[in-house]
Amino acid sequence: MTQGDEAAVPTGQAAALRVIAPARSANIFEETIECLLQIIRLGIIPPGQRFPPERALAEQLRVSRATLREAISELQAAGWVNVRRGRGGGTFVSRSPEVAQVHGAAHEAGFEHDAGFSAAEVEDTLTWRRVIEMGVAEVAAGQDLTAAQRSQLAAAVDTSRQSSLADYRRLDSQLHLTWAQVTGSASLVRSMVESRTRANKLLERIPMIEPNLVHSHDQHQRIHNAILAGDPVAARTAMAEHLDGTAALLRGFLVAP
Repeated sequence: MTQGDEAAVPTGQAAALRVIAPARSANIFEETIECLLQIIRLGIIPPGQRFPPERALAEQLRVSRATLREAISELQAAGWVNVRRGRGGGTFVSRSPEVAQVHGAAHEAGFEHDAGFSAAEVEDTLTWRRVIEMGVAEVAAGQDLTAAQRSQLAAAVDTSRQSSLADYRRLDSQLHLTWAQVTGSASLVRSMVESRTRANKLLERIPMIEPNLVHSHDQHQRIHNAILAGDPVAARTAMAEHLDGTAALLRGFLVAP
């Protein structure tokens, strides 16, 4: 950090930013968005005030500057921050959490904040989803898959990867349901249907974030590969990583700290 950067960041604020820094996980982009939203919601950077300079903020959050830029870009698109160039520029908090619930810019970016979701409801859905979908991946990887089932799985992964933004969530749901179908358990299929239905009600309330979708496609491929390889532990682990990334975004956008 340069001497100028240090002077620009109050000591107490810098300490708070370090506490909120994302974990060093495979979902660092999603967790960076979650952390920036927590900083805004907690009022560590009040509406109208500027985040620390990029280099200082990246160091305090312990993320790369490239990851930080991507996260800020998505929050700007959703209306949470305003990036100004030139002298006196920087990343400014554009509005308070109360205003965020009804701000038109969020609607234009595909984001509808639903104040009807409590923190408990969000966490309950995420817990349900984690238990069901990790279990599905594990059971699917333990099956003796037929050639037809392997082709079905490959087609579902390819279709999801090639989807447009408009079709992504529908095809993502189809992929997860296909994993449930190859378990051979009607109960797990029904549980997956409920899991996806509940999760999608939350996902519809946050913006579509393209870097996250690219990340999700890669995670889907790892889940797929583990299932085809007959490795239940790897499939369960890959699914957990995938769900953790989505959970970070949902908590960031929908749950006030």
